[in-house]
Amino acid sequence: MVKVPNVLAIDAGGTMTDTIIIDDEGRFTIGKARSTPHDESIGFLASLSNALNYWDMKAEEAVPSLETAIYSGTTMLNRVLERKGRKVGAIVTKGMEHYFRLERAKQTYMGYSYQDRFHAATHIHNEPLIPEELIRGVRERIDVMGDIVIPLYEHEVESAVKELLDLGVEAIVINFLYSYRNGIHESRAKEIAQKILAERKVNIPIITASEFHPIRGDFPRMNVVTLEAYAAEGSRSQLRKIDQELKKLKSRFDLRIMSSHGGAISIETKQLIRSMTSGPIGGIIGGKYLGEVLGIRNIVCTDVGGTSFDVGLITDGEYTIEANPEIGRFLINLPMVATESRGAGMGSYVRVDPISKRVEIGPDSAGYRIGVSYEEGGVQWPTITDCELILGVLNPDYFLGGEIKLNKEKAYKEIEKQVASELGLDTYDAAAGIVELLETQMRDIVYGAILGRGYSPVDYVLLSYGGGGPVLAANYTREIPFLDVLVPSWAAAFSAFGCACGNLEARRDRSSDLPIWPNANDEFKSFIGSLVTGFWNSQREECFKELIDAGCEKEKITFHPYARMQYAGQLTDLEFPSPVEKILSGKDMDKVIETFEKHYEKIYARSAKLPEAGYYFTYTIGVGRYPLKKPVLYKEEKKGRKPPEEAFKGERDVYWRSQWSSGEVYEMHLLDAGNEINGTAIIESPNTTLFLPRDCYAYLDEYRIFHIRRK
Repeated sequence: MVKVPNVLAIDAGGTMTDTIIIDDEGRFTIGKARSTPHDESIGFLASLSNALNYWDMKAEEAVPSLETAIYSGTTMLNRVLERKGRKVGAIVTKGMEHYFRLERAKQTYMGYSYQDRFHAATHIHNEPLIPEELIRGVRERIDVMGDIVIPLYEHEVESAVKELLDLGVEAIVINFLYSYRNGIHESRAKEIAQKILAERKVNIPIITASEFHPIRGDFPRMNVVTLEAYAAEGSRSQLRKIDQELKKLKSRFDLRIMSSHGGAISIETKQLIRSMTSGPIGGIIGGKYLGEVLGIRNIVCTDVGGTSFDVGLITDGEYTIEANPEIGRFLINLPMVATESRGAGMGSYVRVDPISKRVEIGPDSAGYRIGVSYEEGGVQWPTITDCELILGVLNPDYFLGGEIKLNKEKAYKEIEKQVASELGLDTYDAAAGIVELLETQMRDIVYGAILGRGYSPVDYVLLSYGGGGPVLAANYTREIPFLDVLVPSWAAAFSAFGCACGNLEARRDRSSDLPIWPNANDEFKSFIGSLVTGFWNSQREECFKELIDAGCEKEKITFHPYARMQYAGQLTDLEFPSPVEKILSGKDMDKVIETFEKHYEKIYARSAKLPEAGYYFTYTIGVGRYPLKKPVLYKEEKKGRKPPEEAFKGERDVYWRSQWSSGEVYEMHLLDAGNEINGTAIIESPNTTLFLPRDCYAYLDEYRIFHIRRK
């Protein structure tokens, strides 16, 4: 059968770059290669070639028939987690220079366990993305209605820009109070800055909040523009390189990137920060699609990569969109599929504090160099991968199918020298303790993600993916009473798979701030509805234009109106799809309110509803969607519980819970649907390794998904 490639999806992590190619019948193949952070197009081409090898095709044969390519990745997020972004300067309203030192209270406890949040035990301020010496305040003031109260002191802007340039900043952000109501002062400040740049013949980006992100919420807005300058802009050049390589291969499309709200957008979009969590988002989109196929409504999605650990929830078949989410412990006000990301993955560095003797894991990582076991060197500290290597879980000769050779002896010596001797422990006990510490941290993050939203794990299935997910899944899910624990056989490329499960999207958000008083009559409801409908109409036009300009057929584009509402006086709003496309009457508004209240009682409780306070439309949202070819999960015939002889590769000793035991080793792709594998066991593939401790077993279903269970 001739394969006709249709959709290409890419997930570039800090360690590995995965690709998935879907043909015109929905069948897919997966490729994997080392990430190349200095030039992501190199890793992408290697991964693409690896995937096409399974179809005996070359890239120049496959790319011309593709309809689209969608990128996702964690490179941008990793820059934030590892604090490796640009040197950014900021100009703010006088008196607001201490943004990052003061923060918001919520930002100081983001990322900690449920217990820490509950008892307020470890509220710690972030390391500022912009140090205080690179922040300048200038006098100006626009009030909440958008009126000028104090004119802009232009000479102070000139001095601020010159001082920041003298300090060597690589970008400047400008964020004045209430600029989302009136951006005239920011626009003028930008003109002054551009003039000085031209005089000095310097070319650096100047980002103003009013032009880039005119949304209320001063502190999270400051974080958004800062993150764009700090981490996002540096990734745009990498995306353009990938697009150029595809063009060389005769592609007929422009590269798209997975956005934070769950659809693919242009790489030239003004707000590239919308794609900062594109890797984790891809996995959640894939989890939703998998849940639809398997008939599972509640899923905890967990992604273990080389650098980060990401968690997201699908509840009642839907993921949650947050208006004020966090990225790397920074509070922002961009719409985003609700996730939690931590700098802890298989490539995370392991260090011992010389004074406290406390073990520290991450947040920085070895990236594509994997660990001290990496034969080509360049890694100073051991990583989680090094620990799993000496414990016998990982095969030093089968990493990426043998393409990368790992030095087990070197890993042992460095862990002994840098960790075990510092702690006064046996080397194997030290390595096992580090892995157990990481698994405990992951367990706390998963628990916090569920309990923090008022849910219980007994109602959820956990889905584990990413290259490191299968290695750790049996242990970081321990003692949590999930309905089931699922590990797809294509877990290593699951985020790329998820990108191919979504649609092309265009999204527009607008602060509306419209009240609906208690006991409002139909005339008033109709009036507010006409304003909301007007916003939706303009958003519809903008979404259609963006998608048509991207080459989409107009008749296949659908428009979906959304709203964010809250009870008047409350601080938290909720996003939900509108049951009507236009609000033309009081009855239409009642339908919208009823939808909001149903959504509210799902997330909180029916008794928490507060209709007597009235309602507040905080945002109107329009989403245009264009469908893409989706992957198809084909069922395999079950062959029985006993694995075939050809899948058995021998035995390997594994150190787990202070005890060595002999583990059976299997080749993953040679196992049949219906097989059961008892721990201690290691199931290897070129892309990942599934580890089953001695108290676990795994069942492989007809979709080639492993179900991990306790004996």
